[in-house]
Amino acid sequence: MNREISWENESFQGEFILLGVADRPQLEMSLFALVLACYLMTLLGNTTIIVVSRLDPGLYTPMYFFLSNLSFLDLCFTTSLGPHMLMNFWRKNKTITYGGCVAELYISLALGSTECILLAAMAYDRYAAICHPLRYTTIMSRSLCFTMAAVSWISGFSNSLVHTVMILRLPLCGRNQVDHLFCELPAFLKLACVDTSLNEIVMFSTSVVFLLVPVSLITVSYGYIAAAVLRIRSAEGRKRAFNTCSSHLMVVWLFYGTAIFSYLQPLSTSSHDRRKMISLFYTFVTTMLNPLIYTLRNKEVHKALHRLMKKN
Repeated sequence: MNREISWENESFQGEFILLGVADRPQLEMSLFALVLACYLMTLLGNTTIIVVSRLDPGLYTPMYFFLSNLSFLDLCFTTSLGPHMLMNFWRKNKTITYGGCVAELYISLALGSTECILLAAMAYDRYAAICHPLRYTTIMSRSLCFTMAAVSWISGFSNSLVHTVMILRLPLCGRNQVDHLFCELPAFLKLACVDTSLNEIVMFSTSVVFLLVPVSLITVSYGYIAAAVLRIRSAEGRKRAFNTCSSHLMVVWLFYGTAIFSYLQPLSTSSHDRRKMISLFYTFVTTMLNPLIYTLRNKEVHKALHRLMKKN
């Protein structure tokens, strides 16, 4: 049986064909422009945050420690998908090697899973800062920050490893057309020529852990934050705090909502075209919005940039 599976897999391991939007070629240049704009803004915004956070001592706080992690994560996430996707929009033969497809799936799933946990850790940091300001430095100790970040990264890559090992054992029987813009787990599972119920159960279970649980914790955290904000006496202060919190929640729900749509739906009932378009939100749109929402609107970052430019 193992020999048969090995032979079946070897029959197509030369390359996969990424169908993308081949049935609607008029969309390719529009998607190219969208992905390129998001990718460039992601590179610029997140690189700025990392550099400023590292060079300005005033930003050596738990909040900016987590933001630096998020920025580095988003840079890696978009870079693992963006360049190849942009090339494919221009290429007639939209191909990727078997090894390249598996690597793309593993890396993007690992980084996406890590971001799910990291965003929950950041929400807890904001909850501690706003709801328990006097005990904030005690609660968010250096060791706790490093532990939360480490758990995010380790759990994300472990989750991806489990799925990658499972899909490598699936016989594909020569199927090599991936109906997606990039190699993603749900699209890859559809290539299998055997029952994938176990894979789908594992994908559903881990999606609950990495998507539903964190977004629920984040929503609860922001509920406590909203209650604390309502106790602010200054109307201007309340308005500014609510604007900040609503912006954070908008991006968080956009990220988790679109990922939930892709990973918590049965493979047999989901629309291919809808999955492709929605996947762009949690891979490119939210990674572009994160630096805008979390820091580039922040006065502390503006002051830090001003100090660095003045120093230079």
